[in-house]
Amino acid sequence: MYVINDDLALVQTVDFFPPIVDDPFLFGQIAAANALSDVYAMGGEPKLAMNVMCINSRMGKEAVREILQGGYDKVYEAGALITGGHTIEDKEPKYGLSVTGFVHPQKLLRNSSALEGDMLILTKPLGVGILMTAAQGDLVDATLLKTIHGEMAQLNRTARDVMVKYDVHGCTDVTGFALLGHAFEMARGSGLTIHFDVKAIPFHHEALEMASMGFVPAGAYRNREYTAGCVAVQGDVSEAMMDILYDPQTSGGLMIAVSEKDGPALLRELQSQVPCAEIVGYVTAKEEADIIVT
Repeated sequence: MYVINDDLALVQTVDFFPPIVDDPFLFGQIAAANALSDVYAMGGEPKLAMNVMCINSRMGKEAVREILQGGYDKVYEAGALITGGHTIEDKEPKYGLSVTGFVHPQKLLRNSSALEGDMLILTKPLGVGILMTAAQGDLVDATLLKTIHGEMAQLNRTARDVMVKYDVHGCTDVTGFALLGHAFEMARGSGLTIHFDVKAIPFHHEALEMASMGFVPAGAYRNREYTAGCVAVQGDVSEAMMDILYDPQTSGGLMIAVSEKDGPALLRELQSQVPCAEIVGYVTAKEEADIIVT
């Protein structure tokens, strides 16, 4: 963030990655939604974007055009503009955006500013990484796959527009570090402990079966290592469920730390537009672990 004046600050972010779906237009949509998400997580509004793209000699012009069109589609939906970009040759195709947004300096949301007593709201279900891994073995049916693709391509714009009306203290988008990795950063940055109730967390139940069968992406194991010694589990929580909590998400939802007095009202308004939003936990003073899963 760069403060321009008392009323305006600039937010700058960049994100790109290799294709995770076969459809080039859909890949462009997902990559763009993922890149835009960081601005929404800070309470900002995206305004400008620049393409970041790697292509190889095997890609036809039509595929390149479709990826760029998918990105444009999401940036346009966000109310922003693509103003150019940069392309290089690489062995593996990649696509994403550098995004510029704006926010009032006093309304900026950080992932390190949760307060004791806050409720935590999650706006998209977990399990996407596990299911995309299982899909490589043709173990995910077409209907579920379409649902997952739609979730990854869904902007966090609506969730952002709703949450800024309330007494929100902190926010992060849940992506590659998974729910527990991003929660760990919020807990450690805020100097507090985050509690999760697994019964309240929205997730794709098919992912539980796939995790039990071993379809867990490599990133989940890295996330376990990242939070080693910082997560305490109380009660009966299955290993497969923990895999879901460590599952890296692509273009995941927002995790919002909101005051206890505003939490129920924020949830009601969110659920009227983002039906899967749920209260998944709460924040307390620092305890023996950064995160406690019950």
